[in-house]
Amino acid sequence: MLTDAQWAMLEPLVEQCRPKGKTPRNDLRRTVSAILWRHENGAKWRAVPAELGPWWRAAQTFIRWARLGVWERLLNLVREGGIQLGMTFLDGTNVRAHQKAAGAH
Repeated sequence: MLTDAQWAMLEPLVEQCRPKGKTPRNDLRRTVSAILWRHENGAKWRAVPAELGPWWRAAQTFIRWARLGVWERLLNLVREGGIQLGMTFLDGTNVRAHQKAAGAH
């Protein structure tokens, strides 16, 4: 969960970027916390703790905001504001394909 200090810095930036209407304003902090929790832990959406709200709301919000470019705008605002980011996401996905998938005979 975002601390009061973290949310105080992040909330005005989120409000500038987010589409209005879909995510209730009073639930926004919890939804953003759920999204951050999921990405910190690398867990599936359904594993988001219940105290962070319905997992499907966090998943829908994340996907909708990604399609609308909200995350890029938010990142740019954070950078412009001189806020130091404290986490890095690395994608370690490794998918093995059958040898014939690469054209081998």
